[in-house]
Amino acid sequence: MWYIWWLVRCQPWRVLRGSLVGTAWMLGLSVRPYLVARAIDDGLRASDHRALLWWVAAIVVAGVGLAYLGIMRHRTMTFVREDASARSAAVLLRQLSRIGAVLPRRLAAGEVATVGGADVTNTSAVLTMTGPGVGAVVAYAVVAVVLWSVSPLLALFVLLGVPTMAVVVGPLLRRLERVESVYRQQQGVLTTRAGDIVAGLRVLAGVGGRGLFARRYAARSQHLLTEGYRVGAVNSWIEALTIVIPGLFLAAVVWLAARMAAAGDITIGQMVAVYGYVAILIVPVWFLLEGGYQLIRGRVAARRIVDLLNLTPDDAAPAAWVGGTGVLPAPDGPAELRDPATGLAVPAGRLLAVAADDPAEAIALADRLGRFVASDVTWGGVPLAGIALDEVRARILVADHDSYLFAGTLREILRTRAGTGDADIRAALHAASARDVADALPDGLATPISARARTLSGGQRQRVRLARALLAEPDVLILVDPTSAVDAHTEARVAQRLRAARAGRTTVVLATSPLLLGCADRVAHLRAGRIVAAGTHVELLEQDPSYRALVSRDSESADVDGALW
Repeated sequence: MWYIWWLVRCQPWRVLRGSLVGTAWMLGLSVRPYLVARAIDDGLRASDHRALLWWVAAIVVAGVGLAYLGIMRHRTMTFVREDASARSAAVLLRQLSRIGAVLPRRLAAGEVATVGGADVTNTSAVLTMTGPGVGAVVAYAVVAVVLWSVSPLLALFVLLGVPTMAVVVGPLLRRLERVESVYRQQQGVLTTRAGDIVAGLRVLAGVGGRGLFARRYAARSQHLLTEGYRVGAVNSWIEALTIVIPGLFLAAVVWLAARMAAAGDITIGQMVAVYGYVAILIVPVWFLLEGGYQLIRGRVAARRIVDLLNLTPDDAAPAAWVGGTGVLPAPDGPAELRDPATGLAVPAGRLLAVAADDPAEAIALADRLGRFVASDVTWGGVPLAGIALDEVRARILVADHDSYLFAGTLREILRTRAGTGDADIRAALHAASARDVADALPDGLATPISARARTLSGGQRQRVRLARALLAEPDVLILVDPTSAVDAHTEARVAQRLRAARAGRTTVVLATSPLLLGCADRVAHLRAGRIVAAGTHVELLEQDPSYRALVSRDSESADVDGALW
């Protein structure tokens, strides 16, 4: 509720205007029954044609005024809803960019998509009730006062009837909140699975797993369908009751008013007015019930938005390091990176390759060196967790071989720093052996590329990612398997050019390719979570049998890939 209240406080004057216009519209609805009653009593029953014409004209004027107020109410509430949607989208985008690498480990992609879509819409819809909702309460009170002047019994019936309707619908609204929460959570999980299947469709087809994953998706989809039926069942009861209960309420009041008119307690005109008041009262009652329904959905959606906003941007900050609470200074220049967990020491200004028996251990090492997880890594003797995160991100770059490529021209995708010219871009493309990618495109660097660069092959995308990483020019560049999707000849060129492009700067390559390992200044063998050997590629081949076996397997794979190319 605090998040919804924040959205209201962000546009107080617009919400106030909507409340005033909505209240005027609701009160205007109750004016017409009074005018009709006067037309009947003062015009028809008294046979006063002049008075009848005046009251009819007043009814027409009131109708025109109500139409205008209705337009302004809808217009204002639309502005309120769209403003709330835009603000929610803005804070979510800022949060997503702020928490960065923490997000994939804490929240599934499908969950993020659901929050950014349906949940933002449902939360914003709650604000549309600030106008008619306030007006409904005021109109309810005014109608009760007017009915009191006609008949205290009728007024008491109305005053007690509306809360009774809320009591009847209340349990259903609470049940809706529970089933809606479960449904939204499972919907996010299913959306994530769908995205994973689509992203890996070619791989699944290659290994014959497409049918298996399709059946799993269908089974989970059926489960979500069952949850959807539960939500729909509760929703249908609420929708039905919002129509049936006010209708029954109207029928009861009309029956009571008719008996009072027959007994002479009220006039015919007053009976018609009572019918009009209660018929009009159905509108604010419907708005109140509908507002309760939207409030429940909005609370569920707002809770999910707040959960995403509560994610901390850097869960690596609390790592154990000795010192005060302030930010520690980063090294002024090239400095050694050291990972106590594995015993790895990354010398400053050198090209270090790490060959890991388990790819998961290599990724975990990259996360620690890049400060994406809590660790005791030091940089120049300073705990990495104590250095300002912006400083770490600007100077240490972990380049995954499957990192995201945003839509835009090739030039825009590669221009990661201000002042980067086409000459710099072409030099980086050359170092990544990707000049042919730009040359093959119709408009070269100006060619538009779709999101994830789906129009490029896997090897082309990987080389573009490598060029982008080189253009960032970080002090420390950590490359995770940068040539896994290219042939052996291209890999050899990349290895030689990478060494030249990063001369004098710290570079860590996590790979088992002998072509990359052979070009490194030093190679470390990571096995069972520890560095078990270190030296040049040739030295390790001679001294470490397990390293030789690891590299030999990768060499055989490279030969097969080369033959295919």
